[in-house]
Amino acid sequence: MTASGSLKARVALVTGAGKGIGRAIALELAAGGARLLVTGRDERALGETVGEVAHAGGQARHVVGDVRDEAHSRAAVARAMDAWGRLDVVVANAGIAGTTRMGSGDGERARAVVETNLLGAYYVFDAALAVMQGPGRLVAISSVLGKFGAPGQGAYCASKAGLHGLVRAVALEVGSRKITCNAVCPGWVDTEMARARIADLAVEAGKANELVAREARDAVPIGRFVEVEEVARFVAFLCSSEADAITGQAISICGGVTTFAG
Repeated sequence: MTASGSLKARVALVTGAGKGIGRAIALELAAGGARLLVTGRDERALGETVGEVAHAGGQARHVVGDVRDEAHSRAAVARAMDAWGRLDVVVANAGIAGTTRMGSGDGERARAVVETNLLGAYYVFDAALAVMQGPGRLVAISSVLGKFGAPGQGAYCASKAGLHGLVRAVALEVGSRKITCNAVCPGWVDTEMARARIADLAVEAGKANELVAREARDAVPIGRFVEVEEVARFVAFLCSSEADAITGQAISICGGVTTFAG
């Protein structure tokens, strides 16, 4: 399963590309030959991503903004079109986590989670589809928590499950244009967001961070967390010509933790 060289002459937009999974995806797509437009809220982090792409011989631009702002997505798409005259791939990776226990009255945090994770993907797909000619690729970075629940994660689970409905509907809508739309559902991945989640769980359980992290790893059938590069390689495959027949799917890359969930 490889996307090596299959993205040459393609233009890709990746949201939330300043760090973690988003940066890994951007670097992998660039390694396959894609020219990149990356977005995020942290200009310094985006600059580092662009710098890494350039150092490896690739081309990238960046736009700073919040995916909750529909105008930001339209500006990012316009920047890609101005720079390269086309847009072939969009990876909606930007997302946030946050505990939102029912009965807590924390509607503001819940709104931020849902608007970032779900509406952010909707906005960038909507903006992109106004200009994409096809063949094309739309990929949303979801989570295994879009397939099963977790206490205190109602807004997050809902936002990620919502992505699955979004990609299924969009896949049917744009299939005739030779544009595919899929969701990728990572499990535990060794990222800053995952470490923050483990710290929260440790506080709730009154345990040391290291113990909670070990328990989480032990619950993964392969005995370890997924690496960001593994997620990135899978996304690059979905964006390649080898994945022409894959659309409308929510596919886990989780080390086996969703064997019961589909």
